[in-house]
Amino acid sequence: MGIVSRLKTERYLLIAIAVGVAAFLSEHAIMEMGQGAALIAAAALIVTIVLASMRVAHHAEILAIKVGDPYGTMILTLSAVAVEVIILAIMMAGESSPTLVRDTIYSALMLDINGILGLAALLGGLKHGEQPYNDNSGKTYGVMILTAIGISMIVPEFVPDEKWHYYSAFTIVAMIALYALFLRMQVGQHSYFFSYSYPRAERKQDASEDHGDEGSTAVSIATILAGVVIIGALAEFMSAFMTTGLKGTGAPIGLTALVVATISAAPEILTALRAALKNRMQATVNIAMGASLSTVILTVPVMEAIALYTGQPFIMAMTPVQTVMVTITLIAAAINLNDGETNAIEGMTHFILFATFLMLASLGL
Repeated sequence: MGIVSRLKTERYLLIAIAVGVAAFLSEHAIMEMGQGAALIAAAALIVTIVLASMRVAHHAEILAIKVGDPYGTMILTLSAVAVEVIILAIMMAGESSPTLVRDTIYSALMLDINGILGLAALLGGLKHGEQPYNDNSGKTYGVMILTAIGISMIVPEFVPDEKWHYYSAFTIVAMIALYALFLRMQVGQHSYFFSYSYPRAERKQDASEDHGDEGSTAVSIATILAGVVIIGALAEFMSAFMTTGLKGTGAPIGLTALVVATISAAPEILTALRAALKNRMQATVNIAMGASLSTVILTVPVMEAIALYTGQPFIMAMTPVQTVMVTITLIAAAINLNDGETNAIEGMTHFILFATFLMLASLGL
């Protein structure tokens, strides 16, 4: 592929660079124009970040197709989590809520399991009926998510404030240990837990997808790294504009967290829906559940390490409403992902839980 063709293909990243330069040059002028201008600028940056993150996910998907499952979905989820961690780290450095990390992880969990998996299973079930997948993956993801959430976002409610740094350090070690074992399982002797053998015709169709042969591995890796850097720069300006634009408006505190979670999950939504509509539910389960697990197990230690380094703790213990919603979600997932097949009814139950989450978020709960 020539340089001109490559630049045309990566036009979204070029647009993101242009928007970043414009934000840098006009930041003070926009701030002086008031909250309305700041909110418009923040909205424009959110759209730009989503477009850039979709290019990052596109190249992650290229790598995913080349290496196959379970490595493929691992690359997809790690790229999304990297975007989320960078945005969170930048926003936490500014004037942000002490509950931002907690609320973002909670929002991501609701979005991934109830939103992505729910909608995918609903639409896929309406089109294909019962959709098969490897039930070992759902069970493994579920128990690890429950453990990670319990350690990092439920137990902290009972840890005294003066001892937060001890438990924070323990949480970092526990999350790293969990993820190390998970990686060994996912790419080692238990890799078959996260894969499903589809009919030969479907495998040929998947392998012939046009984006699977686009560019070399080196180009995809370089584009992913460049995209993450661009997203980080844009997130810094977005954070400043959102802080100014929402100040004194009475908007729910969780709105910012929902925005961050949506930005990181946007590319995964499209990938998961495409997989479900092609009757490849295993990829959807891996993406939705894997993203949820990666969000908790990778975001928590990074943010906890930042808190220990700066000496500024943040609130990780979930509210009673959040705890109830997470509990219902994980119980529903344990039941629905227990038999190796999904259907429209199971998808609808999760999607209704997602709608409930949005309703509670709009009420500030």
